[in-house]
Amino acid sequence: MGEAKRGALARENNRAGLDTYAGKIHVEWDRQAAVTPLGQLPFFIEFLKVSGLFDSFVDDCPLEYSSPNAPAKRDILGTLMLSILAGHKRYAHISAIRCDGVNPELLGMKKIISEDAARRALLNIEEKDGIQWLETQFARCTMPVLSVVAGPSWILDTDTTVKCLYGKQEGAVVGYNPKKRGRPSHCYHSYFMANTRLALKVEVKPGNETASNHNTAGLWQLLESIPKGNWPAFIRGDVAFGVEGVLSGAEARRIHYLTKLRLTKNVKRLIERLFEIDDWGDAGEGYKGTESSLKLSGWSRSRRVIVLRRLITGDILLKQKTAKDQLDMAFIETEGRIGKYEYAVLVTSLPDDILSIAQHYRDRADSENCFDELKNQWGWGGYTTKDLKRCRFVSRMVALIYNWWSLFVRLANPNKHHEAITSRPLLLHAVAKKTSHGGQTFLTITNQHAKAAKVESALRNLSRFLGHVKVTAEQLNLSERVRFIALYAFRKLIGPLRIKPAWILPKLCHL
Repeated sequence: MGEAKRGALARENNRAGLDTYAGKIHVEWDRQAAVTPLGQLPFFIEFLKVSGLFDSFVDDCPLEYSSPNAPAKRDILGTLMLSILAGHKRYAHISAIRCDGVNPELLGMKKIISEDAARRALLNIEEKDGIQWLETQFARCTMPVLSVVAGPSWILDTDTTVKCLYGKQEGAVVGYNPKKRGRPSHCYHSYFMANTRLALKVEVKPGNETASNHNTAGLWQLLESIPKGNWPAFIRGDVAFGVEGVLSGAEARRIHYLTKLRLTKNVKRLIERLFEIDDWGDAGEGYKGTESSLKLSGWSRSRRVIVLRRLITGDILLKQKTAKDQLDMAFIETEGRIGKYEYAVLVTSLPDDILSIAQHYRDRADSENCFDELKNQWGWGGYTTKDLKRCRFVSRMVALIYNWWSLFVRLANPNKHHEAITSRPLLLHAVAKKTSHGGQTFLTITNQHAKAAKVESALRNLSRFLGHVKVTAEQLNLSERVRFIALYAFRKLIGPLRIKPAWILPKLCHL
């Protein structure tokens, strides 16, 4: 009886009495309950298991430990994946998920490792083997998609983005950085599959290697790794790629290209020569366009160029910083008969009309959205270490898990790409509690989202679809299973379904 009283007293002391506007409440902590803030993650775990992507990711990892006390590969990679999915940008943020009592077990993990163990694990992987392993994982989740969306539906976007650094990391060099000039950085040479917004490859280089000549080797390597029948309709890039090395390389491989030209002296002469002609056709979005041919001094041949111009309406405000770093502003008020234009010059090998080519280049803005999402909503802006090797590993891991999540979200809503800032609250974040009784395990989810009812319906139907895939595609290999899933995830993009029988594909609830 005395022990019972002491236990009741201990429980009473564990409570905190709070005075609120609703009156006094008693708060207590339950350190033994198996709960998680990522309560809807089990649906994504089912997707990874049915597709086989996570098992392949773990089994092929070249990390080997000889000590019996070392953490398992599944624990290391599972911890990194959970951290990246949760939106973390630092290794130190791993501590925030170490008390997750639900998802690690569902992933087949024994525990969530510490941030130091995660750093050491990546350091123990040889760089060449690690990059080869991650490139293989990229191919396993993207090549089946390319076979589904092959043809004019997909375009290879290539571009470079800058990651600012604030320490003395390897490769932290001052280079092209329009936002924070003089700040050391790494540059990410990236390749995306337009429309699907899937990352095909990423390379991390020192900050002074932003030019396209540091990009072309990886571009041709990626292109040659894709079967010829699945090649893109054309390669698209910004002004950095309108150089001889890229254009002649594409011509040698007989693949079309579309890129922009810098307004150099010879390009401006072309604009002046074409200004007075009357053959300016509609190019969409208020632009007028005309075409010509141009051979710049560094080019080996003459190429087709499209000149676009748009009339600027209203008055103009010019600003300039003086030598004393003061802002000098000038208002220019012009009469209606004076024309003010903005120009863009595109170089292409495409045979399409001017309106189509102009729209193709405007659509390139979607790749900029990929950079924004990966840097600000995923982990490309963080996970920095002193050595460049681990930065290269993590950049590929982030892009790989971003691809997995994008495929999963497309299954729930094929109409558009949901960015992480929207899709995580919808399909990931919810409070879940695990209980076991009668030899069965139950997970009770409490979703606080305003669209909780639609989310529940979508996830139920998505789980039903994955169940059909598991039964129907039991004998298929990993590539065939991913292709099977991609056919349904991108059904709005590719048109009529090419899977039979159609009854295995239940209609999902669109969010």
